[in-house]
Amino acid sequence: MQRAWKRVKANKGAAGVDGLDIGQTGQHLKHAWPTIRQQLMEGTYRPLPVRRVAIPKPDGSERELGIPTVTDRLIQQALLQVLQPLIDPTFSEHSHGFRPGRRAHNAVVAAQQYVQDGYRVVVDVDLSKFFDRVNHDILIDRLGKRVPDPGVIRLVRAYLNAGIMNGGVVVERVEGTPQGGPLSPLLANVLLDEVDRELERRGHRFARYADDCNVYVRSRKAGERVMAMLKRRYDQLHLQINEAKSAVANAFGRKFLGYALWEDRKGGVKCAVSGTALETFKQKVRQLTRRSGGRSINDVIDGLRRYVLGWKAYFYLAQTPRVWRQLDAWMRRRMRVLHLKHWRRGKTMYRELLRLGAQPHVAQSVAALSRRWWRNSLTALHNVLTIAYFDRLGMPRLT
Repeated sequence: MQRAWKRVKANKGAAGVDGLDIGQTGQHLKHAWPTIRQQLMEGTYRPLPVRRVAIPKPDGSERELGIPTVTDRLIQQALLQVLQPLIDPTFSEHSHGFRPGRRAHNAVVAAQQYVQDGYRVVVDVDLSKFFDRVNHDILIDRLGKRVPDPGVIRLVRAYLNAGIMNGGVVVERVEGTPQGGPLSPLLANVLLDEVDRELERRGHRFARYADDCNVYVRSRKAGERVMAMLKRRYDQLHLQINEAKSAVANAFGRKFLGYALWEDRKGGVKCAVSGTALETFKQKVRQLTRRSGGRSINDVIDGLRRYVLGWKAYFYLAQTPRVWRQLDAWMRRRMRVLHLKHWRRGKTMYRELLRLGAQPHVAQSVAALSRRWWRNSLTALHNVLTIAYFDRLGMPRLT
């Protein structure tokens, strides 16, 4: 329990329906834990409902999260620490999501290798609202086959049945396992593992990360057969394939976990960032470098550093140095615009540019057109507000 508490504190996170954050929960558990422990041992503990939070997605839709109370996150984390070492070794080697020692990069590298080996048609399957449609009875049945402990099964069932609070009203759940709890990813893998095993029995090459599964075949006809089989198997689990996002297609025309594949002149298969992920990146950078808000240059760069370095760490597999250089130049240009916006008046611009080493005629030209920020950021300032200048400020770079 102490190890679980350390993990919950490290993950931080918001309060649940009880309104208690991590610090307040720690104080509460000092006197409440003996009672909670007794209820857990006797099988009478009942989790509180989860708090509904809607997270906007880039396509305009929303992802629904269910935030358990900190106490329930603690109990779920303790359960996870016991169950994962027992259950995880039974999963397919083609499953990469939410597993110790595995991550999205493993799935992307596997997909790249399959395409390199000549399996260039992909059966790209996305499940529609997977976490909201998990059938409780089917999930408990599959879990019971791996964990023959009635007390544990009863507690997991209690978490599945805990309602969700939306607008102050508790809504009962008859299906679904809310995203936001530590236990949900493990339960998702328990449910989907039998589909993985079916693909293995048929000898298919595939990679799955949570509810995103890509199967690689040599022909479109084979892909259509695999898609039909998957629809039947998911239907047996009461799950539904998202027709709009799923397809049998050329592997070079699809994205997987934010990545896309492309073929170089020598026939090699390379990784790139998908167009959707690139546009999301640019939208976020535009937001971080917007010209309003009254933030200092250092504050803007701090925000950029946190986001860009995290994004770079995820997409480090991408083999597109030219795209990185273009994005770096674009980010620096936005920062030059921000400098001009901060200086505002022509006299201030002239003085600051001279201080930074600009030639008088360059400083005078920029100051004379002080409101043409985007034009000035390209035509004059790249020789003043240089790459070295931004490096000294700590601005992140992709290259």
